[in-house]
Amino acid sequence: KIFAICHIFLSLKSLVCFRNAILKHEIRFGSFPLYLIDENDQFQNTMVFDESKSERDLESILMERSLRFYDPKVTGEREKVYLVGLEERGYGMSQQDKQRQLNMNVSDDPHHKEKMALAARQRRQDWDDRFTLKESLSELSELAGTAGLEVVGSTYQRVIEPNPRTYIGTGKVKEVKQTMRALDCKTVIIDNELSPGQQKNLENEFGGEEAGIKVLDRTALILDIFAQHARTKEGQLQVELALNLYRLPRLTKLWTHLERQSGAAGSGGSKSGGVGLRGPGESQLEVDRRLLKEKINDCQKMLKGVKRHRMIHRKRREKLGLPIVALVGYTNSGKSTVLNSLTSAGVLAEDILFATLDPTTRKVRLPGLKVHPEIMLTDTVGFIQKLPTNLVAAFRATLEEVNEADIIVHVCDISNGVWSKQFKAVIQVLQELGVTEKRIPIVTLWNKLDLISEGERALVQAQAQGNELTVAASAKTGVGMENFIATLEVALSSLLLPVEVMIPFSKGDLLSKIHELGASEFEEYRHDGCYVVAKVPEFLLNKLEPFYTEEFKAKRTQSRNVILENGGIDADE
Repeated sequence: KIFAICHIFLSLKSLVCFRNAILKHEIRFGSFPLYLIDENDQFQNTMVFDESKSERDLESILMERSLRFYDPKVTGEREKVYLVGLEERGYGMSQQDKQRQLNMNVSDDPHHKEKMALAARQRRQDWDDRFTLKESLSELSELAGTAGLEVVGSTYQRVIEPNPRTYIGTGKVKEVKQTMRALDCKTVIIDNELSPGQQKNLENEFGGEEAGIKVLDRTALILDIFAQHARTKEGQLQVELALNLYRLPRLTKLWTHLERQSGAAGSGGSKSGGVGLRGPGESQLEVDRRLLKEKINDCQKMLKGVKRHRMIHRKRREKLGLPIVALVGYTNSGKSTVLNSLTSAGVLAEDILFATLDPTTRKVRLPGLKVHPEIMLTDTVGFIQKLPTNLVAAFRATLEEVNEADIIVHVCDISNGVWSKQFKAVIQVLQELGVTEKRIPIVTLWNKLDLISEGERALVQAQAQGNELTVAASAKTGVGMENFIATLEVALSSLLLPVEVMIPFSKGDLLSKIHELGASEFEEYRHDGCYVVAKVPEFLLNKLEPFYTEEFKAKRTQSRNVILENGGIDADE
């Protein structure tokens, strides 16, 4: 009995010592503490183990993803980086909203309760459409790998709202600093866009510039990838503008010995200058800011020239009368592979994020197309969640290709576990560009069908058939691309308008245009010309107006009167 009591006492004492060691960060798994407690942070954890024991360790997942998307062209020693994520549990509800909700709870007014329920449903929908903390950090790891960085660890924090000074809590700041020191890591990336003040405060908390500490946010990482992958002069110019807009509010004094640029020396060697030159001159920070503003103005002027150049090319394409089909989608969804499979463009298609930045347009004759056998196919830059606003502004000239398209093909990576959220992120960007307001037909292509299992493949194909203008295929293997071309033909047919004309024999060029740009349904040669029933584009319809048949003129007049009476909308619309 005495032996058993002593054994129990020693076991309890060992557990207490183990607990105290954990609280002091003395028990570690590799370079990471097993558990962290901080009085300043209510919600806090270190991503050492996954929430489910059956799943792999999240750290290994992030490192594996960064290696998978590592750009092989980047040589030399890779820079170590530590990732930090933050999730706002109070997302979509400010303090005023919370107080308003409390006031509504005590109110018996059914109108107020209905408004409260509607707002709650909208917040829930917005929350469901957001990437989870794990999904966002995984994507950040892929971005880091594409930029040539080596992910050595990560951590996250859940808070009601971010710290206005350092974005993450003070306790988490201390934890990240200790972990970076243990991992010999000098660079940390925050999975969001930081304000210049937050970025500077975090650098000072982690050791400052003297210790070689760099604090980057998601925007800086994406801009760095764009700077690496920009090949053409136009792409480099747009990236330079985005970088300068990002750097302008983040300028710091680089030369401490140049405190002020004083005026010219006066007589007797005094430091003050003559009339109009006395007093303190420009500080080095002011000089840097002025020079950067001049660079921004120069880039904007040059981009106006790029815009005019693109407008000229666009007008030339419009004269051809060929429909323009723009490929859009999330980054690494396979847009360039789709372009290469339909054309011989030879566009770079690699399994990395933002492999191609510059739009490529090719004239292509698609096999099996009866309506518009020839089209202009344009590949555009990929989108991503939390797309930097400076980047959207800088690439406005490139993104205008999407606005001017007749058909949009939305390419989705169906093999990605978060493809539905990526789909909604792309739709949100299209809404910001004003594409959805133009009611441009959108064909959805569920790409990379070859990367899912055979059992899921049939289910995905059946689900695609149930959606309008949606098809599942693999641009790499060619499976399902015939269905994609057929679906594209349906969308192209919606752009055509019916017409009945009597083409004189002397206007054979118009008949050739109908065959080239439209779809002829019936033709009959008569003594005064060729009677044609067809569907043609709107601009060709206007050219054929002098040759309308009397029956077709009466139909158009009648339909126009009916539509104007109902809603005042033009008959063509």
